[in-house]
Amino acid sequence: MSLIPKKGTVYVVDDDEAVRDSLQWLLEGKDYRVKCFDSAESFLSRFDPREVACLITDIRMDGMSGLDLQDKLLDRKSPLPIVFITGHGDVPMAVNTMKKGAMDFIEKPFKEEELVGLVERMLEQARTAFSQHQEQASRDALLSRLTTREAQVLERIVAGRLNKQIADDLGISIKTVEAHRANIMEKLNANTVADLLKIALGASHASAPAKA
Repeated sequence: MSLIPKKGTVYVVDDDEAVRDSLQWLLEGKDYRVKCFDSAESFLSRFDPREVACLITDIRMDGMSGLDLQDKLLDRKSPLPIVFITGHGDVPMAVNTMKKGAMDFIEKPFKEEELVGLVERMLEQARTAFSQHQEQASRDALLSRLTTREAQVLERIVAGRLNKQIADDLGISIKTVEAHRANIMEKLNANTVADLLKIALGASHASAPAKA
């Protein structure tokens, strides 16, 4: 019985064709989707940040190194999980990559079971990050519907301010505040104040509304 194909992609970046072919053969044999690149530059030009994926890359390559590639991805705020392939002399360097967020590193020659286990852990992490990114994008899209004034009112609702206090803060009438609240609820598809807070706090990465 064949395995169910995994959701997600394994990017392999290595300037050694034999290593690329070996990893592709191994991982495709385990029903992973594999995309190989012979340089970090080539990978960056074709990398799709919307794809649920993970990255296996050598530390030492001609041109841009694996370390430089990690820095480029960090600059882009990419959540892409990374595992580095290292030679024995590269271990201290690999440890430094983990301090920057790499998931792990494997030494050559690596064990098949070790690599496959790392790939599955990375893809699980990628699925979680992608789901969180999608939720964040949905919240941001909802909030972008608000006018500047509505955003000001929402900010004060989240801070626990009462309608009268919001009216005083913004120099508007209570009825106008109530009208803005109704518009905000409709635009954000919120049925309750609790729904409203979940959307607003999720988008701002706040943990709880402040007390008045």
